[in-house]
Amino acid sequence: MPKTAGTTSGRPNTLRRNQACRSCRKRKLKCDAARPHCGTCVKQWQALISVPAPVGYAHPTEPQCSYDPVEGLKLAPETDPVEKIRQLEDEISQLKTRLQEQIATRSASPNQGSSVNQATRGTLQEGGITLPHASLAIMNLIGSESPELRFRSESGSPELLNSGRKSSNDPFMDLLFSGWNPDLPDPATLNHYIDIFFRCDPCGSRVLHRPSFLASMHLSPRDPDFPHSAILHAICAAASRWSPQNVVTLPDGTRRDQFAEFHASKTRQYIDKTMASGEDIFSVMQACILLSWYFYQEGRWVEVWIFAAFQTRVAIPLRLNYPGTSISCPPKDLRDLESRRRTWWMTIIFDRIASVGGWIHAVDERDLGTEFPLRTEDFESEAPVPSNPQDISSPDVFIRHPPQYTDSFLLLIKAVMLFGKVTDFNVRGNLRAPTAPSKNQYPFHLDGFKGLDQLVSFDFLANLPQMYRHNTGVTDAPDGSSLDTDLYMVHIIPHAATITLHNPYIDFTDPANVSTARCVNSARCILAAYYHLTETSLDITRLHPFVTICWYLAAVVQVQLCKYFIEINDSERESTVWGEINVLRYVILSRQERLLQGLMREIVRMTAQKQPLEVGVPLYPFSHTTLFRKDEPLHASPSEHETIVPLPISPHFDEQNLPSGSVRANGPSGANSVSTWDINNITSPSGSGVSHIG
Repeated sequence: MPKTAGTTSGRPNTLRRNQACRSCRKRKLKCDAARPHCGTCVKQWQALISVPAPVGYAHPTEPQCSYDPVEGLKLAPETDPVEKIRQLEDEISQLKTRLQEQIATRSASPNQGSSVNQATRGTLQEGGITLPHASLAIMNLIGSESPELRFRSESGSPELLNSGRKSSNDPFMDLLFSGWNPDLPDPATLNHYIDIFFRCDPCGSRVLHRPSFLASMHLSPRDPDFPHSAILHAICAAASRWSPQNVVTLPDGTRRDQFAEFHASKTRQYIDKTMASGEDIFSVMQACILLSWYFYQEGRWVEVWIFAAFQTRVAIPLRLNYPGTSISCPPKDLRDLESRRRTWWMTIIFDRIASVGGWIHAVDERDLGTEFPLRTEDFESEAPVPSNPQDISSPDVFIRHPPQYTDSFLLLIKAVMLFGKVTDFNVRGNLRAPTAPSKNQYPFHLDGFKGLDQLVSFDFLANLPQMYRHNTGVTDAPDGSSLDTDLYMVHIIPHAATITLHNPYIDFTDPANVSTARCVNSARCILAAYYHLTETSLDITRLHPFVTICWYLAAVVQVQLCKYFIEINDSERESTVWGEINVLRYVILSRQERLLQGLMREIVRMTAQKQPLEVGVPLYPFSHTTLFRKDEPLHASPSEHETIVPLPISPHFDEQNLPSGSVRANGPSGANSVSTWDINNITSPSGSGVSHIG
């Protein structure tokens, strides 16, 4: 029976043309046209978020359902929303520029404007690469969509700035007309993050000259000496660790600071444009160094390696690896020269730290011709101090430290370079070796091993200047505690290097194995330094992020030692070592960065199985094939009838709780740490008894 027209028109489910949502029309699905999201799109979104998102992907926060602006009209062509927003921003900026030009025409005479314009062009042609600040050539670098170009006039005269302020009663518009980058926070917030950056950041702040940088922040944003926007964005990303904003939890459970990610993405945009044009390369390179440490703390290894390679490859054409660090023009003053030195050495430090897992260094030690930088106090005071006479090729550079050219930062550079020598030895020794190193091999027969072991395990720490030898950087005074994070790292990096050098040759079944004694005592010294730090109220987030790798290497030795105690059924010492593993696990997980957090959880989970002796702990899991690969099952899940070895509660490490008969090993700070490995009968390669390791 045919349907009547009245019945058809009165049916509520009938939709007019193009009244359904765009997603349902595109997929040819039934749509109820509900607002704001139709039922079909809601069901599909609920099914999507019910499954955990893959690594690196986040589910949408709401159904992807949209309608035509006016019902009944034809479907508009598909347009990328981000591209549409960018087009609208460009149109707004063009209108504002035209308005600004009209105001300038009425307020400034033509002769004055042309003279200022000629002076500006002369400055651009004469300056070249202005160091360490950005030149006005950034306008050509960034393009029409850049805030630097949108709100800069052609003349940049003071009369123009005054007229712009008079024409608007809106503070935000006044800020825009002053040339402020709208992608940056407001000046008060930005100054807050800059202050946090210089007070808390242990890495990138070593590159910038703090007094002149803070002074330049009082300049007009149009001033050529105003800090480069890439550096300011990188500072916001780095400082957000100590002052987070807009922290959200993604569907996969990870936490992400949207404020930091926004400014990190802005810094990357400047880096990408500089890679294409080559302008303002030094300022953007400094921003890249700051951003690299942010990625390192976040455990984003792909970005770490990419930016480490970018820094080193950019620094070589700039000739920063030569004495005097000449770029394309000589340094303007001593501050400029020292800024170039520090930028170069921070690039090399990052390359060495990013290569600790066994990667070949981007720049060989033989190609480092730049002298070491000056002391930080001389750099900030701009004292007329002659250049440092030492470079990496100087004789006895790791055991001779001139007092007038030595501070904790200089010692940190040498400690990291010492670690780099261990990495070089391991990489080059294994590159053409027929077999991998093993516990059955006597490493002191290898060419160069004995001298490197002597330097790493003994000579470096023993020859520190007197004022630094017995000071680990932790000061607990009645008027307040203080932490010198560079000096703290100087005392534990050699122990981490010792573990890296000797770990392949550990044999717990051999009481005379020197590598075992070296690794166990280095792990004890790293623990002792941490115990000394916990005696104060200092914030461990102020420590250099490389400390996480040092703690992890100590945990590797402790897990291997625990497995040995399980094998020989020594439950007492096994419980003590479990407690130390718990300490290292807690301290790594308690830091804000995600560096190695997942790995520590995996170590604890796997070593808690019924067969812990089958567990292999990689020395550097982020650069080698390990047991933790996701594509191969490691162990079958324990069945219900299997018992799981409980994880002991970490004991308090005060003296009254130490097990009887423990041997105490003194760390570099003089603090006592528990040592359950008997080293009294171990002989060194020369045959003499080893009474103190580290």
